Amino acid sequence: MKRLLLSALIIAACSAAQAADVPAFSTERLSAEVKTLSSDAFEGRGPATPAETKTIDYVVAQMKAAGLQPGGDLKDGKRGWTQAVPLRRSQIIGTPKLTLALGDKHEALSQGGQIAVRAPMDGSTAVAIENAPLVFVGYGVKAPERHWDDFKGVDLHGKIAVVLVNDPDFETGHGDFGGKAMTYYGRWTYKYEEAARQGALGLLIVHETAPASYGWATVKNSNTNTMFDIVRDQPSAVHPQLEAWIQRDLAVAMFKHAGLDFDALKKQAQTRAFKPVTLKGESLSASFKVDKSVITSHNIVGRIEGSKHPEQTVIYSAHWDHLGVGQPDAKGDRIYNGAVDNATGTAALIELARAFAHAPRPERSVVFLNVTAEEKGLLGSEYYAANPLYPLATTAGVLNMDALDPHGPARNFTISGSAKLGLLDDLIADAKQYGMSYTADPKPEAGHFFRSDHFSFAKRGVPAISFGSGNDWVNGGLKAGKAAEDEYVAKHYHQPSDEWQASWSFTGMARDLQLLYAVGSQLANSGQWPDWSKDSEFRGIRDASAAERK
Repeated sequence: MKRLLLSALIIAACSAAQAADVPAFSTERLSAEVKTLSSDAFEGRGPATPAETKTIDYVVAQMKAAGLQPGGDLKDGKRGWTQAVPLRRSQIIGTPKLTLALGDKHEALSQGGQIAVRAPMDGSTAVAIENAPLVFVGYGVKAPERHWDDFKGVDLHGKIAVVLVNDPDFETGHGDFGGKAMTYYGRWTYKYEEAARQGALGLLIVHETAPASYGWATVKNSNTNTMFDIVRDQPSAVHPQLEAWIQRDLAVAMFKHAGLDFDALKKQAQTRAFKPVTLKGESLSASFKVDKSVITSHNIVGRIEGSKHPEQTVIYSAHWDHLGVGQPDAKGDRIYNGAVDNATGTAALIELARAFAHAPRPERSVVFLNVTAEEKGLLGSEYYAANPLYPLATTAGVLNMDALDPHGPARNFTISGSAKLGLLDDLIADAKQYGMSYTADPKPEAGHFFRSDHFSFAKRGVPAISFGSGNDWVNGGLKAGKAAEDEYVAKHYHQPSDEWQASWSFTGMARDLQLLYAVGSQLANSGQWPDWSKDSEFRGIRDASAAERK
């Protein structure tokens, strides 16, 4: 008993000492940084706009003041503050002409209203589609390992496919795709890629709020502005010429005109027996010109070199970009300020950098990576992970921060998705110091695991998580936390109203940063190599580079 008591006292003492080494984070600085980054002066922080230069200048100045060293591209043997990220830029010129033919009836479709057409990323300089037939192909999934094929040999050349969003399991919560939790097959990015592989001329995704996890306003605002992609040798291999979303009501009307029942076909699409169905007598025409170019955006990179193992790296990441200037809302506001998404993450990165720079130098190097073009498909992190400034094999872990909660503290925290890895175990253990517990992703069906910058690292085997603030608020409990979360998604996410609020206390975010600092500091001052669980799809990729970590 005495030995157990002594052990408990030692553990408690160590925990207290450990907590004492974790600095306090200034709510005033966090608030000021979010306010500045999300002000109208930064014009929504759009990549490849004058706002990018302003954003880079501001963040670099903050990193310098915090005490970091530049960690970006090498030039003349010296590191700069940025990593150049070449991107293919595409924008529709004017208003696209979009027409749906239902037999003899021709209906003009409004861009942003009934349909949201993305600027083509297949390399096209103009789109001139005339009366392309429409084919419903269920969820648009081809998954050999699950013995699943929604296409079943249908010839989609010259045709436009129509698909449902999310996985076949979403409605029932059980099946071959992990139940409610979204797999990569449920992501809209996958659906466009597969349509291109199947030879489709275009793809229409039917929007429904629940399986998409966001409303039509988010779809419209995210898809009717300038598009970006990484520079590819064959862009048409992963992009059909026409990529678009359509409203559910329009899809129901289309199916009805073709003598089909939308809900009945949706149920059929949830089974392996589903076969593609042509919407007889219906076609889509689209005509517009495209302004395309290759531009260079930038990741911002600050670094503290490790004292003992500088070749080993811990990364904190967040994206600096948002949607820029776009379609006006009901009040005429065209600036998508992105206060929560993701001025909070960028401010967090700056303040974590300040904390590390004022602490004893860590044994491993710590990189503070502020990436571009997350809103265009994780492009900045994808470029870094494909062209790492510091080897991925000796990157011990990535802690990503995306849309942190600027309100008061919560009793819990979460991560995007439900991946099992040692980095999460570390977070769970350290969270106890702050009276916080882990809550699994409350909406795994939303596919958040595939929607944050950590995924670019995870799919290459690097242990990586995207931290999420909790929803069980100290003041108000789950009811208050969930209400605030629901309101944000419905009324502010990817909308001009995502603006800084004087009422935000930032006390919860300050405590979240203490937890993130504690985990990163321990990792940076140890020989620990977190790994994925043995049944993880990323474990084998990581194990393949094990020799480089000896």
